[in-house]
Amino acid sequence: MLRDITIGQYYPVSSPLHRLDPRTKLAGTMLYLLSLFMTDRLTGYLIATVFLFTVIRLSRVPFRFMVKGLKAIILLLALSVSFNMFLTPGRELFRLGFISITYEGLFTAAFMAIRLVYLVLGSSIMTLTTTPNALTDGLEKSLGFMKRFGVPVHEIAMMMSIALRFIPILVEETDKIMKAQTARGADFESGGLIKKARAMVPLLVPLFISAFRRALDLSMAMEARCYHGGEGRTKMKPLRYGKNDRIAYVIVIIYFIVMGSTNLLPF
Repeated sequence: MLRDITIGQYYPVSSPLHRLDPRTKLAGTMLYLLSLFMTDRLTGYLIATVFLFTVIRLSRVPFRFMVKGLKAIILLLALSVSFNMFLTPGRELFRLGFISITYEGLFTAAFMAIRLVYLVLGSSIMTLTTTPNALTDGLEKSLGFMKRFGVPVHEIAMMMSIALRFIPILVEETDKIMKAQTARGADFESGGLIKKARAMVPLLVPLFISAFRRALDLSMAMEARCYHGGEGRTKMKPLRYGKNDRIAYVIVIIYFIVMGSTNLLPF
């Protein structure tokens, strides 16, 4: 399951989405994620589905690879669906003892599950089609206006980039430690929840030590290269909008307006 985490990974292929400016992808992702909370109509989710699968097709990232990231949120998805299904009041559909399922709870749970899945897929598309360096540059450029208010934009962008970069590294490190501990007789699968939690202690200690060691090596490497923030630094690849970026902005804005207007529909 650890290798199924796709957020933070970059999938190197040539596609129209890979060639877009990172600022375009950041703005498009934010508008897409916001649009999922703007509608509670079936029509809106159908439009979001068509838009999402069109973008996935344009990214040329294999759909199987992208869906692997959903395995990491199965527990969260199950809890969210269960709470909405059993705790939402309304017209009763089914009852078993003190547990009841309502029509409203069923629809709310279904929409919540779809929304959560689309949130993960939408976020994964951005990281799969954008290198960490490009993502840092795009984020810093997009939030550049906040420098006037004393916000350390470059430092924030760098921290987010490093965090995304470390996700697949730490996942791979965790997988190696688990295999090493399993070879020594550790059992991470059997037993109840408390036993599994105790079995994770021998895993967390070396993982934290490895993470701190990597952080120390990274800080020393940055100091050795005389890194002192973003002031006065130039870019090897300056960001420039192209024709495809302007087309993408128009498409995303039209989609956002259409999603907002779906609340006026009866279904």
